[in-house]
Amino acid sequence: MTKNFLKIIILSVFVFFSCSKEDSFDEISVDASQKDPLTAQQVNAQIDEAIATKGSFSWKNASNHLLWSASFRGNHIITIGFGNSATDFDRSKSTDNAKTQASILNLIAHYEGKSKEEVLLSSDAYLNLVDVYIEKQETIIALRKTAKIRYVEPGDYKYFETAQQKVSLTESSSSGSSGCGFESSTLSTSDYTTITPGAKVPWSFYQHNIPTAWNTATGRGITIGIIDTGVSPNQTLLGSNFNDGLSTGRTIQKYGTYVDSIWPWSTGTDGPNDQCGHGTSMSSVAAAPRNDNGLPVGVAYNSNLIVYRAASNVVLDGYHEQNGVKNAFTALANNTSVKIISMSMGHIFSSGKIEDGVKYAYSKGKLIFCAGGTSTSFTNFVGVIFPAWMAETIAVTGVKEGTSNQKCDVCHSGGKIEFTVQM
Repeated sequence: MTKNFLKIIILSVFVFFSCSKEDSFDEISVDASQKDPLTAQQVNAQIDEAIATKGSFSWKNASNHLLWSASFRGNHIITIGFGNSATDFDRSKSTDNAKTQASILNLIAHYEGKSKEEVLLSSDAYLNLVDVYIEKQETIIALRKTAKIRYVEPGDYKYFETAQQKVSLTESSSSGSSGCGFESSTLSTSDYTTITPGAKVPWSFYQHNIPTAWNTATGRGITIGIIDTGVSPNQTLLGSNFNDGLSTGRTIQKYGTYVDSIWPWSTGTDGPNDQCGHGTSMSSVAAAPRNDNGLPVGVAYNSNLIVYRAASNVVLDGYHEQNGVKNAFTALANNTSVKIISMSMGHIFSSGKIEDGVKYAYSKGKLIFCAGGTSTSFTNFVGVIFPAWMAETIAVTGVKEGTSNQKCDVCHSGGKIEFTVQM
């Protein structure tokens, strides 16, 4: 009886100290000079300075005060990537991701003085990341000191909106801001050649020997995934007439992952229809049919096409656009029929959740092309944009016709570029 009683006491003491150690949290103080958040203009100024002096900006190198200030100006949303290492992004390959996530939420709940349910906005089904609400700088400091945290980033800070400039990374091809526009123009007869059964071939296709390549392959049996602003329902050649002329036996699928809402907790997407024009253009270049309507033909005119409306425009600024792109990458990654993913959108600095989505797709064997960027305003001093600079993507930019790879006037360039197109 005495021995059993002693065992109970020892066990109770062990459990008490174990729980105390697990639930213990450091006391964190914030310097008085950093208790007030920076203005949005001050946040942008520090980002601009980093890009100008170092060539790039990353939230990983940001101070606690800068990171917290950006989250304060962005609906208090923080994105947390976790894992046992920098490459531990895939939930299916992490044996302890549920325990790690619970521990992170427990820490946040403690410092915020709220329940775990109150601080959790979303938990990704495929990636080791969560979006949470954080109001206190102390919470961010504690998280950045915690093991198994890959990154802590503002989840809804809108750099371009803050600067009051809807800067386009591809505005050279559109009259609208942020790469949008539905304008049309009359083509000069010197800019195209008509081929059977009546389709137009752009002059640039011949510069890259694409018509010659059609003798070998036209895209048949290949499925291309486009992540962009969707496809216009008014373009029948990317709809009911996707099989037209010499393009036969293929399919086009359209999905929407973009949530058009100012509220971060909203989850209803606005569908697959392009309200910008950019996605329709990119889809046409990739896979428009070899038609008999006198309209331009796509590069892979017999390929299947899956198009995601993942953002409202090409500048991936803010929670819903970055979330939409991340969700499109994971969906295409998990689609075994998809061989190629193309995205002509981006940002001047990285997003951890998009980076995870790209890596996830790459790990599934996808060939990923991303635009190196084009702009005509103050972002033209930036080199290759994100995510084109990632090792998992093929970065594409434009060069002037008839030159030895001299970049076009509005094209971004740099050592990360791997493929060029004459423009």
